[in-house]
Amino acid sequence: MINGFHTLIYSDDADATRAFFRDVLEWPSVDSGGGWLIFKTPPSEIGMHPNQGPDGTIWQPVPTHQVSLMCDDVEATVAELRAKGVEVADEITDEGFGLVALVTVPGAGQMQLYQPRHEVAHSLPD
Repeated sequence: MINGFHTLIYSDDADATRAFFRDVLEWPSVDSGGGWLIFKTPPSEIGMHPNQGPDGTIWQPVPTHQVSLMCDDVEATVAELRAKGVEVADEITDEGFGLVALVTVPGAGQMQLYQPRHEVAHSLPD
């Protein structure tokens, strides 16, 4: 049966993106050959969202996948990332489901960082 979930981040500068996850986030990794790092991620979860609003309006552009970083305290995490030189959007927004900041990942654009207000699935027992 399924024993894992592999996520891909496409990057204009894969070395810079890998360095961000290795050096800034300090995630452990294995080298699958030639510097191609595969990172151990924190616990994860997956949600399915509609591609339209309650009134039937299609959201544009409609992403088919999104990767988000989660944290327990978005303000503290933003301060820690900024201290490491990470570019973070100026405003933390309340999106209802949680408090959200946009983090710039070198070579890969912005990634959502959020402090969930909902119960998290990644801590459920197997």
